[in-house]
Amino acid sequence: MTQPMFLTLADDSWQRAHYAFVVAAGGLSLGRDVTIFAGGRSVLALTPDWKGLAGVIADSELETRGIAGFGELREAVVDLGATVMACEAGLRMAGLSEKDLLDGVTVRGIVSFLELAGDNPVLAL
Repeated sequence: MTQPMFLTLADDSWQRAHYAFVVAAGGLSLGRDVTIFAGGRSVLALTPDWKGLAGVIADSELETRGIAGFGELREAVVDLGATVMACEAGLRMAGLSEKDLLDGVTVRGIVSFLELAGDNPVLAL
């Protein structure tokens, strides 16, 4: 059995969120269980319209360069079975509620995420 992967995001950087989904997709493709916890304004990455993130590059522009778009990566990560969590406090900080999130995203606090991670390393992206 492979070691699970725990990723956390904390700011509204589109680039960090995009890369977190790249890392998550890679881990999932290797058979690892992956959990992503979005805190602070990074919860914007878990909404249908992620345009509120800072520094967004359009998916169409990425795809012309042969790079997976944000929407494609995020969908793949969810379809491959990642656990995706949004921070309760982060939602309040971003002025969002649970109904603003994608289907399948659970709302939890940092303690729940850390409890799930246990003694496993947590990658902060």
